[in-house]
Amino acid sequence: MGSGATPYDGMTVRVRDVVHDVVAEVAPEELPLVTALTRFDDATVVRRLGRTGGRREPLGFGLGEVVAMAAPVVWLVLDEAGRRMADAAVDAAATRSRSVLRKVLRRPSAPVVLPAALTPEQLAGIRRRVVETALARGLGERRAETIADAVVARLALPEPEDGAPGPRPPERG
Repeated sequence: MGSGATPYDGMTVRVRDVVHDVVAEVAPEELPLVTALTRFDDATVVRRLGRTGGRREPLGFGLGEVVAMAAPVVWLVLDEAGRRMADAAVDAAATRSRSVLRKVLRRPSAPVVLPAALTPEQLAGIRRRVVETALARGLGERRAETIADAVVARLALPEPEDGAPGPRPPERG
């Protein structure tokens, strides 16, 4: 989980870990893309995935090939959600410490994180944004819903006790 200062009390989950887990579930063929992107900081990944236009990407593919993929949708939406939540936490902090927190939280090397426990409203908002973004990027409605459901399931499930990302196996009882 995120080391260093975060705007959240308690546990957090890195956006890149959630992206990996969701892509492994809904689009395992995209894992090489996710692996290639993890060598960059989150700001660089978002900048590269969010580009529009026809120029070639440094990863060796053009935007047309990225548009209909799950990984960019998940990464862009979760990054946006994490940054909004961090901004909200910073805004709630005292005015004197606000500028210091913003500088710390916006360091390019700091991973974007989400609280490990999200409210039902936050989960619904993230789900809605995943569907909207997936549809806007050319994915079909059924595919968009599948990706959104996988994102919510990953965010709603607690982390395994060993700290490894991914859903816990069902408990027997």
